[in-house]
Amino acid sequence: MTAAAAQKPRAPRVRKSMSAEDALLLAKPAKMPDRAHFLGGSDAAAVLGVSDWMTPLELYQRKVGTAPPEKPNPRLDSIRRAGHELEPHILRLLLAKLREQGMEVELLARNARYVDQEHTFLGCEIDFELRLTGAVLINGIEVYFDGEHINGDCKSSQGFWRWKWGAEGSDDVPIAYAAQFMHGLSITGRRWCIVAALIGLHDVAIFWVERDAETIAAMREKEVDFWTNHVQTKIEPDPIKFSDIRALFPQDNGRTVEATSEVAAMVERRNKLKQQQARTEAEMEELHVAIGEYVGDFMRLTVDGREALTFKHQKKTVLDDAALRRQHPTLVPLFEKTVESRVLRFARPRR
Repeated sequence: MTAAAAQKPRAPRVRKSMSAEDALLLAKPAKMPDRAHFLGGSDAAAVLGVSDWMTPLELYQRKVGTAPPEKPNPRLDSIRRAGHELEPHILRLLLAKLREQGMEVELLARNARYVDQEHTFLGCEIDFELRLTGAVLINGIEVYFDGEHINGDCKSSQGFWRWKWGAEGSDDVPIAYAAQFMHGLSITGRRWCIVAALIGLHDVAIFWVERDAETIAAMREKEVDFWTNHVQTKIEPDPIKFSDIRALFPQDNGRTVEATSEVAAMVERRNKLKQQQARTEAEMEELHVAIGEYVGDFMRLTVDGREALTFKHQKKTVLDDAALRRQHPTLVPLFEKTVESRVLRFARPRR
């Protein structure tokens, strides 16, 4: 290389300007405020008693600071982190799909937070907001959007959750999510929430949740009651699951209590249900044997051409506790812990 060639100035690098849409897609959400001071969208299902993860009592304990410390759950933390990281990808897929369907779409905001104008303890964070123009089929009916500002939410409908979603293009979403979306529509005052549910890695199913004034009124009444008559007054809501009873009465006092006639009837009814359950389980086992014998080494069974069940080979890695204790007995105590809880055991019914 000659000196002249070495000194030849480099062509200036042209930096492509980032579009407003790309900037929103890449933006990081702000730090979440202390959730103890308000009811957010993910709290709505718990308040209504339709959450798979939390009862009203457990939510109350989190709000007032009496909840037991959460146990470390690396797998759950990983799932939550992955869900947040996938949101821009899910949103890109949704924008592309809407535009392919002929819709005019403008991404207006991501992760914007709102406070209710009437009750400042009600808040929400909207995953994204769109301005839509064009026609789309919702529940089989054509709906036209004329530059309407709508809410949006990203979900990954993976694993066992998939069966809880209905047909694409409908409003058939899991009830806990429906409560979250309606809570957001209540606070923002908007008419629609579009939901993008990830399918695999390269497609999304689109769902639509429309504002319903009657539902919102009933939800707000329950949310206001929960906050004013429980959180603010430090009065626990009624238990709805047996886990709530354990939380309310973690220790026994060693004494005996005689049942009332009403409680005695409950015990008798429970014992009869238990006997029915045992008969049902025995019948189910017989059916499993008969069906499994018919399927044999086939992987899948169909009924009228539709999948009814699969019988696949799978692997699972488990800890061989007995081998660990034999070969490394001194290590085992280092990783053992004592867990205390109350166990409800029923006496064998008298014959």
